[in-house]
Amino acid sequence: DLSRYPDNGGHRLKQALAEQLDVRPNQITLGNGSSDVLEMLARAFVQAGQKIVVSEHSFAVYSLVAKAIDSELHVTPAINWGHDLTGMRQAIDSNTRLVFIANPNNPTGTWVSKQDLEAFLSSIPNHVLVVLDEAYFEYVEEEDYPNGVPLLKTYPNLVVTRTFSKIYGLAGMRVGYSISSQEIAE
Repeated sequence: DLSRYPDNGGHRLKQALAEQLDVRPNQITLGNGSSDVLEMLARAFVQAGQKIVVSEHSFAVYSLVAKAIDSELHVTPAINWGHDLTGMRQAIDSNTRLVFIANPNNPTGTWVSKQDLEAFLSSIPNHVLVVLDEAYFEYVEEEDYPNGVPLLKTYPNLVVTRTFSKIYGLAGMRVGYSISSQEIAE
């Protein structure tokens, strides 16, 4: 079927992902790789001059996206090459609209525990979206490593992003997606 145009709404892929992840298809946003979804989120929810919070030593696309939309970028110093969630929470103010957390982090491989992530998410004001980038989710086998998707039921301002590029080796196909509330997906 490569001679046919694909379904531009990705309905079959969204349905398959929804069944696999136990969510509704209208909670899924597809993109040209997860980097595309990260950029869409920033462009949709952050205006020029509003703040994006990231961790030092995190995925370079976060900073590039912030610069591309002329937002205020706050880089929180890392602790042992990983996210300092306390420092990131302290950086959030009334001008903050988005926080990026890579879990596990790219490029350092550090990760945030379920307990620490839930404590962080519980402290976030409603006007701030937390984007949990799980591009390397499938590689982690630690017992206390959180799966962000079930957390969506408790935290409506959470967005989880994933990709087929890493563990599935489909980088050339550029298929990434996010799972969120229906309101955010719309």
